[in-house]
Amino acid sequence: MDFVGYAEGAARLVNAPFDEPDDLTEFLADRTWLLDRVGPRDLGALRRFTRDLRQVFEASADGDEDEVVARLNALLAKHPIAPEVAGHDAESWHLHVGDSSSSVTGLLSAEALMGVAVVVCDVGALRLGVCRAAGCSDVFVDTSPNRSRRYCSDRCSSRANVAAYRARRRAEPAVDNGAVDRAEREVG
Repeated sequence: MDFVGYAEGAARLVNAPFDEPDDLTEFLADRTWLLDRVGPRDLGALRRFTRDLRQVFEASADGDEDEVVARLNALLAKHPIAPEVAGHDAESWHLHVGDSSSSVTGLLSAEALMGVAVVVCDVGALRLGVCRAAGCSDVFVDTSPNRSRRYCSDRCSSRANVAAYRARRRAEPAVDNGAVDRAEREVG
């Protein structure tokens, strides 16, 4: 099982809009076998779940480890995980975090919670974040070696760096090239 992948899936889940039924279909585009399991309550249930899971990422971004663990434990209690061993032969046994009868919401929440819980336990409760770029509130999992990630994507990082550069340039005093030339001639 790729628990970091599940944690990153949790971030994608939190960042997904889930405003319209098509949003869930689009989210499951790479897992089309789940589409026939989507029920009428999944969209609302996913909205509620992602709202609660976002609070775990926000607590981590705020540096509050105790709050991360408390919120994560509350979600684990509310959404119990029923792991199941699956495979096609003795060589391919692996663990699924949801049983084969799980709803789409049940499966996605189980994957998300297991991934986040393993990341919190293995690399720390402060490895979840909220993008610091202006105008972006997407969440992410920080897998950097030194816990230095601040943005959800390269795009947001680049935009923030360009904005900071431009702000520094605007703050610099304007240089009068004519005055510099005159001063150099007086000295020379």
